[in-house]
Amino acid sequence: MTGDAFLDTVGAGASPGGPRPATAPAAPALTEALAPIAAMLAALLLVAATGLSRRVALPEAVEPYAYGFFLDRYPLFAFALVYGAARIIAVASSGGAATVSRRLIIACAGLVLLAGAGLYPTFGGLMLRGGYATGSMAFLTGQPLWLAYALGAGITAAMFGAIVGGAGIAANRPLRPTLRRARWAGLSFLCLWFGAIVLGLAHAFGVGPWPARAMTLAEATLAAGLLLLAASPHGIVTALRGRRSVA
Repeated sequence: MTGDAFLDTVGAGASPGGPRPATAPAAPALTEALAPIAAMLAALLLVAATGLSRRVALPEAVEPYAYGFFLDRYPLFAFALVYGAARIIAVASSGGAATVSRRLIIACAGLVLLAGAGLYPTFGGLMLRGGYATGSMAFLTGQPLWLAYALGAGITAAMFGAIVGGAGIAANRPLRPTLRRARWAGLSFLCLWFGAIVLGLAHAFGVGPWPARAMTLAEATLAAGLLLLAASPHGIVTALRGRRSVA
């Protein structure tokens, strides 16, 4: 589901003057881990409870985004965008050395960039189109279907992580690359990659035809389970990294 694969490379770690005090609060890291998951599930609950679908009258400006191949094929990516937006907000709100105005400006810029890359020219944006094109070309050149799919998911995860993580770095994290942060970055990226693979298989797991029609209770429950499965590894890594940084 976010950008820790890139955020951690230059993000949290030991301060230059020595280890942080053991009593330093871990609450910001826990918030960064849980708030995006909660926001994503809340968005799903709202969609299911209101019966939002193409059958509902939509504003003219929004209507084009309710149609198209990528929304039909990868519907749960809509909630991944909510996850990414919540992650940007959580990181920018967690405090740090940067001023409030800087964090606010960077967070707004990150949200705009995320929306553009995920929704322009229509749903999926460059993220899903880039991943789909990569996977398609890999398959056409003779790669096994599973490998082509994994490569496409990796490209989407990398783009997603670069945007969300870049916003977090610019908002309040110093540019101090270390081997330790690179290891966390690699682990975080693997979690994002896993999440992209799971969400892309939503229809194969049995999630219904939303947004063609409203979600049923069973479909919404299954979708919630898949979202939790996709996001939990990344959330755990985020929380563990926070605990290590204050140990």
